[in-house]
Amino acid sequence: MKIHLVAGGPSNLIPDFRLYDGTDVIWIGIDRGVFYLLKSAIKPSAAFGDFDSVSEEELREIEVAVSDLNKFKPEKDETDMELALNWALEQEPEYIKVFGATGGRLDHLMANIQLLVKPLQDGSSIHIEIIDKKNILYIKGPGTYTVSRLDEFKFVSFLPVTPAVSGMTLENFKYPLNDCHIPMGSTLCISNELIRGHGTFSFSEGILLVVRSKD
Repeated sequence: MKIHLVAGGPSNLIPDFRLYDGTDVIWIGIDRGVFYLLKSAIKPSAAFGDFDSVSEEELREIEVAVSDLNKFKPEKDETDMELALNWALEQEPEYIKVFGATGGRLDHLMANIQLLVKPLQDGSSIHIEIIDKKNILYIKGPGTYTVSRLDEFKFVSFLPVTPAVSGMTLENFKYPLNDCHIPMGSTLCISNELIRGHGTFSFSEGILLVVRSKD
């Protein structure tokens, strides 16, 4: 099982859902993201949100189309994204992909990135990606990881989300590193590129945000 969450970020940043669809994919709509799915002829299995970003007419359409509708009051302690992501993690899928989570308000973007950190800190091994037309983002803890070259997303950046990342090593990258200490705020690991079909990154301490990007 694979779960795809679609939030209500700017539609111009949302990729074609058909590129990510499959028989084993469960689509979940979040607030206006439900409407995006319906307009793409995808019926979500469930929906989450306070639905303050859709019109009354759009909400009626959502209510008719989605049987598992989880509607919340706007005054709540979690964002719609957090509520949906918590549900998705409870299902223990193979992985989670999140769309519509970038662009627009910066506070929501930063909160969505931070939401990727909590499952890792809680010991979850489920891989979660935030995807838009120009970027793929994910979080990793200490270890060694393989990355494949993606011609469409050729730039690879690494950003500490903890005060520092220690032991950073990059192999088969245009700008290699060996056992480096990367403090938060450093731009040393921005816009690197793979020089072979595959490369590895590893580090011994901290939490790292990985960003695959295209111009």
